Amino acid sequence: MTSAFYAIVVGFFIFIGGISMLLSLAIIFLVGLSAAAIFEKIGLPRIIGMLGVGIVVSPYVLDLLDPKILGISSDLRQIALIIILIKAGLSLNLSDLKKVGRPAVLMSFVPACFEIISYVLFAPLLLDVNRIEAAVMGAVLSAVSPAVVVPRMVKLIEDKWGTKKSIPQMILAGASCDDIFVIVLFSTFVTMAQGGSAKVTDFLNIPISIVLGVLLGAVVGSGVYLLFEKSYQHRHKIRNSTKVIILLGTAFLLMSIETLVKPYIALSGLLAVVAMACVVKRKTEGSVSARLSEKFGKLWIAAEVMLFVLVGAAVDVRYTLSAGGMAVLMIFIALVFRAVGVCLCLLGTELNARERIFCVIAYLPKATVQAAIGSGPLSLWFARGKIVVSVAGLAILITAPLGAIGIDRSYKICLRW
Repeated sequence: MTSAFYAIVVGFFIFIGGISMLLSLAIIFLVGLSAAAIFEKIGLPRIIGMLGVGIVVSPYVLDLLDPKILGISSDLRQIALIIILIKAGLSLNLSDLKKVGRPAVLMSFVPACFEIISYVLFAPLLLDVNRIEAAVMGAVLSAVSPAVVVPRMVKLIEDKWGTKKSIPQMILAGASCDDIFVIVLFSTFVTMAQGGSAKVTDFLNIPISIVLGVLLGAVVGSGVYLLFEKSYQHRHKIRNSTKVIILLGTAFLLMSIETLVKPYIALSGLLAVVAMACVVKRKTEGSVSARLSEKFGKLWIAAEVMLFVLVGAAVDVRYTLSAGGMAVLMIFIALVFRAVGVCLCLLGTELNARERIFCVIAYLPKATVQAAIGSGPLSLWFARGKIVVSVAGLAILITAPLGAIGIDRSYKICLRW
């Protein structure tokens, strides 16, 4: 009944003259939330319903979204990601991260390297691409999705699942750095595919980006804390709602700094955001950071719908449906290689077999990075850009639900409370 009602409303507005931006937002929130609730009711992750709505209303199916919304889709998805990363930082305990330093660092690049190797080895045989094109494809496909992983790890941290061995903290940290590594490799491989050559400095940008991002975030986080503290000392108490706005505005500034300095030096804005929130949590009273985390959790309700509906809208089903069985086989071969990479990262740790299996499952989902850069090779007139876009879209449709379901169904079995 509800779906029929929304269909009638949407049809009416199309009839009277097109889709406005406000109507697009109404479709995203109302239909996205309805689909999420339906899938949750039948025991499936909410993300599947939201991705499905995005695919259906995308320009490639029903075309129900205003082009203006699609034009700023990348920015809206980034805002949603910033919200959950701030919440993640407010939930992280830095002392817990110290316990899992080595495997967290390894998980930021080893699984991605294994997956890229799988594409270089098998994609030329299965998908008729050359080695460099296969490397570009692997770089697009090898990033784990922070949009799927981070909110679930935050929930596990809050509910104390696996926190004695800092498992969700390790996965959260590794997934946050994984994307930086992959995006740098993507840029390098694209340059090589276009006839250029890779430089050593391109690879040096990876650790530089991580270190500078963390340092910048720590400095800015200390500044934000001092602002809150000095205001309180001078009897100008800042309300928690205002603190949320200040933290959001500061996070947007950090992301803007990344863009401004990009031509000169590598810096990770996303890691800076997480580091800022970590420092604010570390320095403020526990009750204050808990209330701030709760408020960002409420913001995430809307941001999650926006993020995943727009990720779904970025999937071009015309290419995805043409990918074929070989593309599906390639994706699963790559996931096996990725699982081996995760297991190698966990050698020498105290994790038991079930906990290691959970880490493998948590590193399966792909969505945000693939939606963001998957169409890059096509827009760059890359020779085999269409197949890269096809496999990227297919990977989102397969691994995002697979990872989400796997995490949601396995954490009570694999982790200890």
